Amino acid sequence: MSKPNNLESLWMPFTPNKTFKKDPRIIVKAKDMHFTSDDNRQILDGTAGLWCVNAGHGRKKIQEAVTQQIEELDYSPPFQFGHPKQFELANRLAEIFPEGMNHVFFSNSGSEAVDSALKIALAYQRARGHSSKTRLIGRERGYHGVGFGGISVGGMVKNRMYFGSMLSGVDHLRHTHNPSVNAFSQGQPEHGAELADDLERLVQLHDASTIAAVIVEPIAGSTGVLPPPQGYLKRLREICTKHDILLIFDEVISAFGRLGKATGSDYFGVTPDIITCAKGLTNATIPMGATIVQDYIYESMLENADAPIELFHGYTYSGHPVACAAALATLDIYKEEGLFEHAGEQAPKIEKAAHSLKGTKHVIDIRNLGVIAAL
Repeated sequence: MSKPNNLESLWMPFTPNKTFKKDPRIIVKAKDMHFTSDDNRQILDGTAGLWCVNAGHGRKKIQEAVTQQIEELDYSPPFQFGHPKQFELANRLAEIFPEGMNHVFFSNSGSEAVDSALKIALAYQRARGHSSKTRLIGRERGYHGVGFGGISVGGMVKNRMYFGSMLSGVDHLRHTHNPSVNAFSQGQPEHGAELADDLERLVQLHDASTIAAVIVEPIAGSTGVLPPPQGYLKRLREICTKHDILLIFDEVISAFGRLGKATGSDYFGVTPDIITCAKGLTNATIPMGATIVQDYIYESMLENADAPIELFHGYTYSGHPVACAAALATLDIYKEEGLFEHAGEQAPKIEKAAHSLKGTKHVIDIRNLGVIAAL
């Protein structure tokens, strides 16, 4: 019989298992901005879980919505059936995402949202008669989850080096991190907009007729908080439009208030063709992801489909009723409490506090944007 407190059976993700299990850190409760450890210590959740508990822990409104939904409808198959809350949630997201992005594909995580975005991009190009457009472009130091699509377009070495050749037909833009000229930038760094022109180099190498999409994080998070240089995203949008290449923003981290807006797209004033999100979508209470596309992508897929099913893709738990209930309650909290606006108001204070550490021993750079900061 297994022991109830035996730690050995669990293979923990992104964790040195041998080291952890010798000296485990166990969390037993969470409320507001703090975790409680098994030895009753209060631990400040300074990273909102894994960039996901945007409204704080233990939200009663979400708990009640989840409980009620489980009692009413615990599961509904997403293929060939629908339930009211998935349509309601899609409409609510369309209201707060950029104009013209009114169609939502649900998944269960940021990784799945990214893989869905990549597949939609490829399927869209094929449906409209551009079947040669199969190449995907990511960026060095980018993080797009841990699916094979995500690590292929991603650019974090340890996430890639153990898993073979990954997807074929993928290339990468250069990253934008340049501390030699941008160290201690407050907000978006001044230098580096010209790095977007690296896409022109890849177009010259591969030809635009072979490139389906470019995917970037508007602000790179997991690689160390890299705000985009001033003008970089606007220039990238212009080049993608010029060469008929889809632009995908991975907003799994930046969506839902972290920059003081519903989306990073809104904050930067640059609208992509596809946005991925997750994390703050449900305040992390129930796993959920979403891929939001421009109307012309959805409409083209429906008009040009060569089969009754326009997109042969989906997940058992796409638009899960309980996840939808959690997401709707979360969106209510964001709106009723003005949390996006509050984050925008707090951003200058966080910037000032973070940069007050300049000159401290071992601090070689400080980067910040919105309510995000890194040393």
